[in-house]
Amino acid sequence: MQIDDGVTRVSFQAEEPNLLPSLVRLLDGACQELEGDRDNVKFLLTKATSLIRVEIDRLRIEVLPEMKTGGLATWQIRRLKAYVDTRLERRIPLKELSAVLKLSPTYFCRVFKRTFHETPQKYVVRRRIDKAEMLMLTTDMPLSEIAIRCGLGDQAHFCRTFRRKHAQTPATWRRERTEHRLRGMTAEAAA
Repeated sequence: MQIDDGVTRVSFQAEEPNLLPSLVRLLDGACQELEGDRDNVKFLLTKATSLIRVEIDRLRIEVLPEMKTGGLATWQIRRLKAYVDTRLERRIPLKELSAVLKLSPTYFCRVFKRTFHETPQKYVVRRRIDKAEMLMLTTDMPLSEIAIRCGLGDQAHFCRTFRRKHAQTPATWRRERTEHRLRGMTAEAAA
């Protein structure tokens, strides 16, 4: 799907991992393992549940509460979200965000906060963490690479930012969602 803003074309499918195929693979694997390795089934279901929770959290935040007058229009919200999501790996200055909607930076900040109930900077950081969560659950990429792909500078910055949201490091968060798989692999090796 693409949005044409008159000058540039923005694709929604830039680098976002596709959630549905990952969920289908996890659930199919769980069904196949149901009669066999219970630990592996637990791992697959835990990972699928984690993916669903991340998506539910993202959607809950993005569902706009009752819009007050003076907020952004629906088309402006869609254009802004698409713009941000396709540029998460690099710095996105406020002036650039306001230019997407052809608004002054001051006015843009005011209507953005009224619409999203957070500052543009916090919104961009939240979207970066959302993308990092998806990458951690759907790939085996090292955390340092995920940090770079999500525009979080380096792994240390990623860890600090992630810890503010989840009260745990990305490595711990990821490990909790993959430890069942490791137990299942150990049981298979022992058999």
